[in-house]
Amino acid sequence: MNKIIRVAALGGALALALAACGSAPDETEETPGAGESSAASVDFKACMVSDSGGFDDKGFNQTALKGQTDAGDQFGIQTAQVESTGDEQYADNINQLIQQSCNEITTVGFLLGDATLAAAKANPDIDFAIVDYAFFNDKGKDISPPNAKGLTYSTDQPSYLAGYLAAGMSESGVVGTFGGLNIPTVTIFMEGFRQGIEKYNEDNGTDVKLLGWDGKDGSFTEDFEDKTKGQSVGEQLIGQGADILFPVAGPAGLGGLQAAKDAGAKGIWPDTDGYESTEYGDILLTSVAKGMDVSVTEAIKESIEGTFTNELYNGTLENGGVGLAPYHDFDSQIPQELKDKIDELKQGIIDGSITITPAG
Repeated sequence: MNKIIRVAALGGALALALAACGSAPDETEETPGAGESSAASVDFKACMVSDSGGFDDKGFNQTALKGQTDAGDQFGIQTAQVESTGDEQYADNINQLIQQSCNEITTVGFLLGDATLAAAKANPDIDFAIVDYAFFNDKGKDISPPNAKGLTYSTDQPSYLAGYLAAGMSESGVVGTFGGLNIPTVTIFMEGFRQGIEKYNEDNGTDVKLLGWDGKDGSFTEDFEDKTKGQSVGEQLIGQGADILFPVAGPAGLGGLQAAKDAGAKGIWPDTDGYESTEYGDILLTSVAKGMDVSVTEAIKESIEGTFTNELYNGTLENGGVGLAPYHDFDSQIPQELKDKIDELKQGIIDGSITITPAG
């Protein structure tokens, strides 16, 4: 597949900024680029496959889709999507888009890693980007083909700040977290959160406890879709005293926020600013956001321009690829001293004086 038409001026480098819908698994939704008024129309098709959480998950897939939509608007390209409803569909859904002459395919989620790698090897003329996955083997060696780029995010960094915040705002001295699956892209949030709570206890001589994650294992719904499971796990954590919940479980996590709201507790949301993307903004202290939309747009832009490489992208606090969302309704309730300390910790993570160790 030749990328025949390039655009000389697609604009300057995209500034990283945090920002916050799908079809049946055997169909695609195709949209003509909406950017003709601001950019020349480009003979290029960018495509996307969701994970089983779907494009209307109020966070992960939805934010990645925004990156594709933004690219369509900015560059005047065609876009198409396939929404997965089960893990067994990933390879077939990718192949469906290959058959539709896509120039670039973004896959969304760690669980699509193997299928994406196989498709990239088999189709060297198509560029592949995958959200939340790095092409490393068991020995840590980079095995990415020239046409496949991992888009990763150091979400343990803002999660550390969120843990410090939660510990400082908990009235019961107990906070809780739970995940969808026990996989690295989930537990990285939970471990950063845990270490932030530890730091608060160290600084203040307190003993705020974390339920749902001990650094190696914890509470998981075992999927990302079942809100009833998420609500049940949330209720269990609240029943054990937690008054702040941090669910890292996609749509299932919305059930946890419902449990928190029903109990008069508070929450923290992952991936995107939940104040904007969910109906639970009134109970959210903040969110641990990652700029998936911006990195997806940038990968598509590189593919259009012919500058696409397999160099791994990693979003950090330093480059703005991850961060804490605003405190919104709780801004006036969070003590200034606590806000200042969180700003100080952020700078410490950026300059390397604070190190977050991996889970396990």
